[in-house]
Amino acid sequence: MTETLWTPTQAEFDAFARVSGDDNPIHVDPDFSARTRFGRTVSHGMLIYSRLWAMVRAAHPGRGHAMQEMMFPNPAYTGETLVLTVEGEAPEVAMRAVRQADGAVCFQGKAVLA
Repeated sequence: MTETLWTPTQAEFDAFARVSGDDNPIHVDPDFSARTRFGRTVSHGMLIYSRLWAMVRAAHPGRGHAMQEMMFPNPAYTGETLVLTVEGEAPEVAMRAVRQADGAVCFQGKAVLA
């Protein structure tokens, strides 16, 4: 099992929006987001997945995706630390991102490696 802590920043949300083209205000506009049920900006789900995929690639160099499944049951917020976990052996690995403060699962998924 590989585990690391990551505290997302608004700068990371903004950079991911520029690269991905997903500039939904829930991710990049703190004033807009303050008026939503979340009360602040939330991470792009694929930004979380990208961080986890980097951990998979470090543990399994040269491997690619054959298949992936993912769910985003709770939001991840700027400034709130996530515990990122990758476990399992090729060809299948499980991935999770959990808010450190309250244990809420923000990402849960698996990948089958090629």
